Amino acid sequence: MVLCCAESTSTRNADRERLIELVELGHGIGNAHELASELDVSVSTVRRDLAQLDAEGRLARTYGGAIGPARLDRSWHVKSAENQGRKRDIAHRAADMVPTGATVLLDSGTTVAEVAAILGHRGDAQVATNGLSSIVALADTSADVTVLGGRLRRPSESIVGASTLQALQRLTADIAFLGAEALDPERGLNCPEMDQALVKELMAKNGREAWVLADSSKLERDAPFACWAPMGRGIGLITDSLASSEQLLPFRELGWQVEIAPER
Repeated sequence: MVLCCAESTSTRNADRERLIELVELGHGIGNAHELASELDVSVSTVRRDLAQLDAEGRLARTYGGAIGPARLDRSWHVKSAENQGRKRDIAHRAADMVPTGATVLLDSGTTVAEVAAILGHRGDAQVATNGLSSIVALADTSADVTVLGGRLRRPSESIVGASTLQALQRLTADIAFLGAEALDPERGLNCPEMDQALVKELMAKNGREAWVLADSSKLERDAPFACWAPMGRGIGLITDSLASSEQLLPFRELGWQVEIAPER
């Protein structure tokens, strides 16, 4: 009897692993009925397994199915632990580009928050930001900070929505720094929702200079989300020294300015 239960548990675990594989094979999206047919189990069994995998954070349930781990809108804290050295290199290069007393637009994002911390120590910049982590980094400094109000998106710790856009429309900055989950030289920045895409697009337009901060791992990442923030010609990219010439060539060919952050 114990052997039977162990075998049953092993089978269920194997089926759950196969579920994740099938969702990823479907470009990160899986329909419960199609998954049940592929695994030769009932739809209710698939739904129970999806619920378990969702609880474990290995995929996310949606109406009628699931989306795979590559498409999950990961938390700011998870992302902040990735490629920390590269992000610091990029942030220092970005901060070095900010003239004394400049007006700076800071998007949300883990690398952008590093820029905020550096500018906060300098204390001479005028900063407008929709990034919660940047606000915290600047709160106890002498920097002049404008908070772009609106709706809080908890996964990215960003403030978005109509109020954010209205505030941005009244601002022009010397330089803007944008975060990115993934990017494409033609389509721009990949975003988990339209409100975030609209904010990024307007930030880029309202900076006399605008730079996307993206470590080299993001240059080869498949776009996990459906929304895009188009970037105008002349947009800049600051990345780390691990970015290859092959990765950067499409950006340069389409008029992106490219800066490589030196290792510190």
